[in-house]
Amino acid sequence: MKITILTLFPESFDGFLQGPVLRRAVRNGALAIEVVDIRNYADGSFRKLDDNTFGGGVGQVMRAKPVLSALAAVRQKDSVVCAMTPVGVPYTQKMARELSDLSHLILLCGHYEGIDERVYKAVDRRICLGDFVLTGGEIAACAVADSVIRLLPGVLKEAATRGESFENGLLEYPQYTQPADLDGDLVPPVLLSGDHEKIRKWRLEESLRATLRYRPDLLRDRPCTPKEQAILERIRKEKPGERQ
Repeated sequence: MKITILTLFPESFDGFLQGPVLRRAVRNGALAIEVVDIRNYADGSFRKLDDNTFGGGVGQVMRAKPVLSALAAVRQKDSVVCAMTPVGVPYTQKMARELSDLSHLILLCGHYEGIDERVYKAVDRRICLGDFVLTGGEIAACAVADSVIRLLPGVLKEAATRGESFENGLLEYPQYTQPADLDGDLVPPVLLSGDHEKIRKWRLEESLRATLRYRPDLLRDRPCTPKEQAILERIRKEKPGERQ
């Protein structure tokens, strides 16, 4: 897979490009990645990249022509262009898996008050990380790229990603490590039992419990099995601090 990031601030990705998972993906041949400076595609000696917004208002808008020229230079027949923008579809793990199957992913980073709307005619998807605003799309592009890279074949063990939050529509169950006794705060005994079936049932229940508590919206959109429904009903009836 190849990932191309278009940005006005390529230095924003210096640390990201040195990440161990990314470097392993490149070393294994699973990934090729490039960061392209949109400034190189601006006209004139001053390379003007932004201007006042038509209709008035505070802030500058990225001009369309440099962005479109940069896109044309890097785009291939199989490229999919995703723009990082608050005016986009909320990003999900399902989308990350879809993007990880692509041959060439282009991530376009907006900045200032945004990009001239006419650029979006050349974009395949608009992606939003959440209901908040960042200074620019660079942080969002790092997040999207990271979520995709870790799913590429051979980068991480497949089992390491299949049970994570959002993979099955639920949040992940709690994780523990040594010591088993942390100043009287004990690891749940079932995890030390060696009984894999009991551990599997405990993890399902805790996953449902965490989702119900922190992200109940996920349960509204997810069909649950009768067994999961029974567990949820029991959890809902528990008093605060009470667990069976």
